[in-house]
Amino acid sequence: MSKSEPVEASNFIKNIIDDDVAAGKNDGQVVTRFPPEPNGYLHIGHVKSICLNFGTATRYNGRCNLRFDDTNPAKESEEFANSIKDDVSWLGFEWSELRHASDYFDELYDYACELIRKGKAYVDSSSAEEMRELRGTLTEPGIESPFRDRSVEENLDLFERMKAGEFDDGAHVLRAKIDMASGNINLRDPTLYRIRKIHHVRTGDKWSIYPMYDYTHCVSDAIENITHSLCTLEFEDHRPLYDWVLDQLETKSHPQQIEFARLSLEYTMLSKRRIIQLVEDKHVHGWDDPRMPTIIGMRRRGYTPAALREFCERIGITKNDAWIEMMVLEGCIRDQLNKEAPRRMAVLDPIKVVITDLPVDHEQLFNLANHPQDESAGKREVPFTREVYIDRDDFAEVPPPKYQRLVPGGEVRLRSSYVIKCEEVIKDADGNVTELRCTHDAATLGNKPEGRKVKGVIHWVSATHGVAAQVRLYTPLFNMVDPAKAESLAQSIDTESETVLTHCVVEPALKDSTAEQHFQFERIGYFVADRHDHTAEHPVFNRVVTLRDTWAK
Repeated sequence: MSKSEPVEASNFIKNIIDDDVAAGKNDGQVVTRFPPEPNGYLHIGHVKSICLNFGTATRYNGRCNLRFDDTNPAKESEEFANSIKDDVSWLGFEWSELRHASDYFDELYDYACELIRKGKAYVDSSSAEEMRELRGTLTEPGIESPFRDRSVEENLDLFERMKAGEFDDGAHVLRAKIDMASGNINLRDPTLYRIRKIHHVRTGDKWSIYPMYDYTHCVSDAIENITHSLCTLEFEDHRPLYDWVLDQLETKSHPQQIEFARLSLEYTMLSKRRIIQLVEDKHVHGWDDPRMPTIIGMRRRGYTPAALREFCERIGITKNDAWIEMMVLEGCIRDQLNKEAPRRMAVLDPIKVVITDLPVDHEQLFNLANHPQDESAGKREVPFTREVYIDRDDFAEVPPPKYQRLVPGGEVRLRSSYVIKCEEVIKDADGNVTELRCTHDAATLGNKPEGRKVKGVIHWVSATHGVAAQVRLYTPLFNMVDPAKAESLAQSIDTESETVLTHCVVEPALKDSTAEQHFQFERIGYFVADRHDHTAEHPVFNRVVTLRDTWAK
């Protein structure tokens, strides 16, 4: 089921399943499923459910199906279905079987007819508005439909004619006959089927009626012999209906529904409707915009499957909704990349440094470690020349307090190279610094300078051999902990959440990088070669996360 080791942290769901296995329930088998609707791209919230369902099956040597809840053809597509399969595989999981709710349309119809014959379902010809008025409120019971007492024969005839396409959309629905006075509104004769004359991507035009989720889900679980149906807390009030349907049908299998808290991540919006709006209103560049909470967006940003799985492990599985701080998610990817990412030097806002006491054609090759804590990562050659670039932030004419970088008349060490001293500052007609002229201390290569203390160490790239690159810096798309509280979607968006730097220079070794390869740009942060735009001729890197946690500030 999983290409990685299963999560072993204890939680209330694990405790329930441990007891079931110990008691021999379901013959000791554990079968789960991940049942997304293919009407959009998966997001970080789905990652939690994916890890839980597939991880649980793996832990107990069980099975986990990937099942598409494709009962609303108006909003579903093969594009979304394919993206979901790609996301699950990318996260490191393998499904036991690929299923679709549409696989069971015939069985679902037959089961619905069984409910009618048992007097547990009826065709209601009321309008949607009339049904809403009769449904009641949280404090007032509902009122029974005038069509509730239709005979079994009439209900079967109408339901068959609904299936045959004889009626227009909205003319009739099939409802369960439960209790219009129930304190749980979900049990007040919920709709089981509605008429929708829409082409289905898998079943074509065979069906003019489609089952509702609450009915489809529990029956599909039973058909697949799911043992533990794990879902988020918003379905807790739906569990009595889940059990009612299966009890009436006396299915061979009766899965146990267990609810857990959904993911609420600070500065993130997981409403599918709002995510679609972000794309359609062009607040972002698409579903895979690196600022998006979609899995494909996070993948393009540079998050890794291992980091996302670790994130789910750290936040755990609980019964209580709670906000998760962004620093937890960023900490997971930072910890992984700190251990694994090769080191490289990159200058994002270049200012030229000319080392005047070196020959014009001076060139040295430094063999620098790819990773300071991992000798097996090897080394790469970094050319050092008379002219190099440093970041503009590493020079200040009027330095702030405790500044330990380059200043006029001051010294600084170029990382893994020499100590240099700023002798002259060159400016353009507008007073902007364009060049620094420095001298170097030849005795300081690999040695500390004698008789003086140089504190600052800055990175650099050869001006002769450096490679031009584009670097994209990202911060959270939203400027609010809970974007849903904003008066409008536009109000909650940080318009400066993406900064594109087009004049960056990176060390030559980065020219050989491949899409989705990660690096630590020394002193700057962790970056990934963009999976779509990066080429050897035009390198493009996305910042995954800053070098250190900035949320504490």
